[in-house]
Amino acid sequence: MTPPPARTRRAADAGLSPSAVSALAGELRLACMRISRRVRFESTHVVAPHQFSVLCRLEEAPRTPSELAEIEKVSAPSMTRTVAALVERGLVERTADPADRRQVILSLSQDATTLLRDIRRKRDAWMSVRVGHLTAEEQEVLRQASAILTRVANE
Repeated sequence: MTPPPARTRRAADAGLSPSAVSALAGELRLACMRISRRVRFESTHVVAPHQFSVLCRLEEAPRTPSELAEIEKVSAPSMTRTVAALVERGLVERTADPADRRQVILSLSQDATTLLRDIRRKRDAWMSVRVGHLTAEEQEVLRQASAILTRVANE
């Protein structure tokens, strides 16, 4: 007889029934979504969440508008509007693709790099205040949970 997969073994070792695992999974998913939403909306007065996401993608590497639309799972016209707004604010720069002059390459401006750093600092501060109000034991549980959730996210 072959041993059960690692995930099944872990759940069984924890003594959780399949329905309890399912309930816990739902609670964790909702909690993560709520925290993500709260953190994301902490700086919406600076840039909208969808604009922040585009800036983060361009921070990874310069991209074409169609690449951004595909990554962000939006239509090309929607991405065109988002990019136009970011260009107008001086956060994104357009340059012609040297390999194909018909194509546009988008990259971050220096202002955008500074803005991303500031937004992240504010979001981290928001989260730090909340974690700072927890007991030492709760903070330790969250430290352990963070490592576990990171592992789950990377599977």
